[in-house]
Amino acid sequence: CVLKGRANYLCPRRFESFRDRQMESAEEVRVLGKVLVWLNEGGQGDRSEINLNGPGEREVWLRLSAEDEGCKAEVCLSRTGGACPFYQSRLQAQSAHLIIVNHALLLADIATGSRVLPDYKYLIIDEAHHMEAATTNALSVRVTQMDLLRLIREIGGSGSGVLGRVLASLQPVSRPSDLAAFRMLVERSTDLLFRLNDELKIFFKSINDFMIDERNGDPIGGYGQTVRILPATRKQPRWSEVEIDWDAAETTFKQLLSTLGKGIEMLPEVAGEMSDDLEDATSALASISRRLAEYNDNLHAAIIGPPEQLIYWIEASQNNALSINIAPLHIGPLMEKHLWHEKECIILTSATLTAEGTFDYLRERLFANDANELALGSPFDYENAAMLYLVNDIPEPGDQHNYQRAVEHALVQVSKATGGRLLALFTSYAQLKRTAAAIQPKLTEAGIYIYEQGEGASPHALLESFRESDKAVLLGTRSFWEGVDVPGEALSVLMIVKLPFDVPNDPIVASRAETFEDPFNQFSLPEAILRFRQGFGRLIRTQSDRGVVIVLDRRLLSKRYGRLFIDSLPECTRAVGPLAEAAKRTASWLNL
Repeated sequence: CVLKGRANYLCPRRFESFRDRQMESAEEVRVLGKVLVWLNEGGQGDRSEINLNGPGEREVWLRLSAEDEGCKAEVCLSRTGGACPFYQSRLQAQSAHLIIVNHALLLADIATGSRVLPDYKYLIIDEAHHMEAATTNALSVRVTQMDLLRLIREIGGSGSGVLGRVLASLQPVSRPSDLAAFRMLVERSTDLLFRLNDELKIFFKSINDFMIDERNGDPIGGYGQTVRILPATRKQPRWSEVEIDWDAAETTFKQLLSTLGKGIEMLPEVAGEMSDDLEDATSALASISRRLAEYNDNLHAAIIGPPEQLIYWIEASQNNALSINIAPLHIGPLMEKHLWHEKECIILTSATLTAEGTFDYLRERLFANDANELALGSPFDYENAAMLYLVNDIPEPGDQHNYQRAVEHALVQVSKATGGRLLALFTSYAQLKRTAAAIQPKLTEAGIYIYEQGEGASPHALLESFRESDKAVLLGTRSFWEGVDVPGEALSVLMIVKLPFDVPNDPIVASRAETFEDPFNQFSLPEAILRFRQGFGRLIRTQSDRGVVIVLDRRLLSKRYGRLFIDSLPECTRAVGPLAEAAKRTASWLNL
């Protein structure tokens, strides 16, 4: 069976409670409408079947999902008769011989001390080259002002939000004295919420002023602004103002959490017998309190002084939206403690576990020092199926203007020569957009349609449209470097626009690079080689496939490390030549 995390399943109990009350925002109305239509059309309660847009709608979904403090088997059976999609999937998993989960759920099970999945002794991790990124993603935290203010609004007060629902549910069942005592607690919480709301605005303004200082008052660039929080950061005069404003907000935070905690504790006594509505509202209040406590803990660590082995940074987007972010520095010790030493047998498998011909890089990153290894050959005849064409006269990426013009020329000429059937892999969404705008008129004139990532459709929908088109070109970035499976003639040409090196000033990349004596050769290069091999693997998907990989990055030939990229690929037919011959050589290889 396939098992997903709690947040992926609709909770019928929470949804019925949600339907019965007054909607409080446009997002709530939209999500209610979407879910009703979805269920009416046979939806099975799996979030992947429904399209949710933006953080507002996703936040509403969390309140309807099985990600709930009160979501227990006995409650589910008594209230829904066991109709909850999450518990149905859990029951199926308990009796299954093979359970399929994604990396995120596997890691959630590890993080909670094996309370998510049934007990297991044997584990196969597919696409295991992703384990470090998946673990980093699962353990990372992002806090925004909007997230906090949305939670504050959700708690509400005596006439709104979760507190309002609790009061309304208590009214018919509580003694007047008990109700008055709880109402006082609600009023105290409401006062603290107002104060916290104001203090968080001051705190985030202080963060914003710090970011303005860091960029010397200049406007935020197209890629946004990122600043790591390092020991040196805390010594800056402007940072002391951030700490002072956080201290005021944190004091109120703690008072609010204490007051809400007292309210949750006294509810069973005040209510006597808990009605379904009161049980739901109490569960929602406990869930929000837990999330607020997590936000408080994470902000305290980021602002006052982080423990070691964590990476902290602040991001500001072009529209000035701020976020405070936390990620683990190393994930190897976690793997060693919770997986390698706990299970009877674990197999890591992937088409790209080796870099520079050895398993050393991933073995070291994942602390898998005692693992046995086996490298198997490919079932495909790459020498006769694939030609690798390296362009030797294209400007290097550092010469941005001339390089960009050459990329556009190559895409137009090769696409016309092959009638489309081409996937171009970019490392930058901005470059993809510029290229699409430049080549569209010329390719449209030739009857070739362009599909570009980011134009509203999901990656899956784009791939389906590309597969079904007679003459089309697909432009993709990071998510298209792997997992794309287009067998047959629909994909005959793969164009790798630039070598996929990580952005060096990305906070996680920069922090991890600092742990190496030779960051480029020991970290950046192996990562790029793994991604390059994944990209190359998009072309030949069956034994009858035939195609051409064109690389538009001359560093493969001009730099000493270029040979390592080439040698990491299967033994295919290789050719080196000028840009002007790329279209003709490609058409010839494809017998067009």
